[in-house]
Amino acid sequence: MKLVLDEEQRQLREAVRAFLRAASPLPKVRDGYDPQVYARLNGELGLSGLIVAEEYGGAGAGLAELAVALEETGATLLPGPFLATAFAAIALAATPDKELLGGIAEGRVTATLAFRAGASGGQGVLDLDGAAARGTLERVLSGMEADVLVAPARLPDGGTALVAVDLAGPGVARTPLESLDLTRGQARVALDGAPARVLGPAPEVGDRLCVALAAEQLGVMRAALEAIVAYAKIRVAFGRYIGSYQGVKHKLADMWCKLEQAESIVRYAAWAADESPDELPEAAALAQAYVGRACFEVARDHLLLHGGVGYTWEHDAHLYYKRAKADEVLLGPPRVHRARLADLLEL
Repeated sequence: MKLVLDEEQRQLREAVRAFLRAASPLPKVRDGYDPQVYARLNGELGLSGLIVAEEYGGAGAGLAELAVALEETGATLLPGPFLATAFAAIALAATPDKELLGGIAEGRVTATLAFRAGASGGQGVLDLDGAAARGTLERVLSGMEADVLVAPARLPDGGTALVAVDLAGPGVARTPLESLDLTRGQARVALDGAPARVLGPAPEVGDRLCVALAAEQLGVMRAALEAIVAYAKIRVAFGRYIGSYQGVKHKLADMWCKLEQAESIVRYAAWAADESPDELPEAAALAQAYVGRACFEVARDHLLLHGGVGYTWEHDAHLYYKRAKADEVLLGPPRVHRARLADLLEL
C-alpha cells in the first residue's frame, strides 16, 4: 500500500497548483467556465490526457496521478468540464476509442459521462435503435459545456453498450439547470433520434469514479481549512484573535483530523485502483462514505467560523460550501456508499 506521493507526483501537484493560482484564481471562479483556461490547462500541462494511454496520445498515467490533479482543481474550484471529461476518460479507458481518446488527450474534445448516482438511479439509460439514440438524462454534469456525451444505451437484443453522441448534433436538446454549485453546471439532455456511435460493451467504472470524485473533495477540504486557519490568525474579536479561543481551536483541530483521515483514504483508494483491483470496491465505497460527508462538514464549519462575513455573497465561503454539497450527492449520498460498504464487508 502506498499512501505518500512520490517525487513525480509531488512535481505534478506543484505544477498544477502554480498554474491554477495564476490562470484561475478564486475571484475568477465566479465568472464561470473559461475555454481559454481549459485550453491552456491541456496545452501546457496535458491534464485531460493524463490517464489516456500513450498509444492514443495521452500520458498513460494512473488514477493516482489523476487524483493529484483533481485535488488541485478541487482546491481552486475550477469551473468547467474537467471533472466530467475525466469521468468520460475513465469509462473510455475501459472501452477504448481512438478518435475520442485522441481528441481528449489533445484538448480538442470535452466530454461528459452519463452515470447512475449510486443506488438512487439518478441517471437513465438511453435506448439505441440502429444508430439513433433516444431518451432523457435529467442531470448531466457539465452538459452545456461538453462536446460529446458518453453514455450506456440499451440495445434491441437486451444488451448494453457504451455510445458516443455529439451534443451539438441533430436530435439533441440541452436545457441548463439551476444547480446549487455556481462553479459547475448541469444540464438536462434529451435525445430524439440523435446519431450515436457504438464504442463497445458498457464498462462498470463506478468505483473509479468514486475515487476520482473523492480526490476533488479532498482538495475542497484542504482549501477550506487553509482559508479558515488563515482567517483565524487575523480576525480579532473582543480584543483577541479568534484563533486563540478554545472553541475555535478545537473545531479547527477536528477539521484537520477529518482532512488527514480523508487523505489517507483517497491515497489508498487511488493506489488500489492502479495496483490492487480486488481491494478497489471496498476502498471506493469507503472513500465516498467518509470523504463525501467529511468534505461537506469541513466546508460548512469553515463558513460558520467566518462569522457574519462568511454568509455574504461577496465572500468565497459559500462557493466551497456549495461545491462540497453538490459533490457529496453527485454519485449518490453517503448512506448509499455506507450500505454498499457494509454489504461488501458482509456486515
